[in-house]
Amino acid sequence: MLNEEKTGIPGLNEADLRLKGFKVHALPESTEVPVKAGRRDFYKMGLVNGDMTINYGGQLLEIKGTALFFVNPHVPHALVRRISRTSGYACIFTETFLNGRDLQDSPLFRVGENPVVTLNAEQAAFMTGLFEKMLTVYGGDYLYKGDLIKNYIALIIHEALRIQPAQHGSTFRNGESRLTHLFTEQLEKQFPIERSDDPLRLRSPRDYARHLSVHVNYLNRSVRETTGKTTSAHISARIIAEAKALLQHSDWSVSEIAYALGFEYPAYFNNYFKRLTGSTPNTFRKV
Repeated sequence: MLNEEKTGIPGLNEADLRLKGFKVHALPESTEVPVKAGRRDFYKMGLVNGDMTINYGGQLLEIKGTALFFVNPHVPHALVRRISRTSGYACIFTETFLNGRDLQDSPLFRVGENPVVTLNAEQAAFMTGLFEKMLTVYGGDYLYKGDLIKNYIALIIHEALRIQPAQHGSTFRNGESRLTHLFTEQLEKQFPIERSDDPLRLRSPRDYARHLSVHVNYLNRSVRETTGKTTSAHISARIIAEAKALLQHSDWSVSEIAYALGFEYPAYFNNYFKRLTGSTPNTFRKV
């Protein structure tokens, strides 16, 4: 059984998640930073009050005041900076809990969309009431509380969409930002790795440039100018994030993980992982 550090949620143990597929809790006022993403198979939805900076898929998002924040578990994310004490609530859940609804296609969870919905005072009060009701129901003994919480989750999602409608047909400042968006979208489509015998197909900037039908130099320049990071840095960060998730949450051998991530030999993967993280895969798995 994993402890609360493995799940990434204070006070949360694995049994609660496996049994019910959801968890509602109040956010602690003080949180150490950086706080890295926890489990990769649970979606998160939070009501946050405070000032903070979140790294979401390589993009720095500023939250000021009260806002809803929606997290796709397949997008690397971490709390980078907090200016003041924060408060609020969070709910995490699986697609299975929501009867298999494909959340990745929802504008709020879709890769490349803005996951933050800023609220005014009236909206914040309404959303706070919904989260408080969820927390009360979760801690109670109502026989059908799972169904009731599903309704609360659906209501919060629909209210968020009403407040901040999806942008149909994204607009980009220039061709470089559009290409960067396409690259990021294609990068995320490679993950998560579900089968060890179906290896990662796009691993280098040249692979992505070929797939997007552009010259690799144009891709590299566009990504660098738009994000401040190289194409290789984005790819490496995503591969390492997936490697860590597989080491922590799968029973695959290190060799199977290496092949799944497109490495020809496990030794290449070991050297790559150690160079970028400072530890070997086996050492990381034991932590």
